[in-house]
Amino acid sequence: HFWAPTFKWGISIANVADFTKPPEKLSYPQQIAVTCTGVIWSRYSTVITPKNWNLFSVNIVMAGTGLYQLARKIQ
Repeated sequence: HFWAPTFKWGISIANVADFTKPPEKLSYPQQIAVTCTGVIWSRYSTVITPKNWNLFSVNIVMAGTGLYQLARKIQ
């Protein structure tokens, strides 16, 4: 329950690093997948017992960075 969300931070960090990338180089499918994964697993992490707050926090960040990248791409 510890290592998977911990390694998942790498995806979020990579997405933050892509903030400087031109929006036309971003991928819609990739950012949609990151956003949906973040939303779905954030919800899941709050309904399991015991609650996994590391999983929740990484997925909130994933959803947020994915939405931000999608907004950049759409604009």
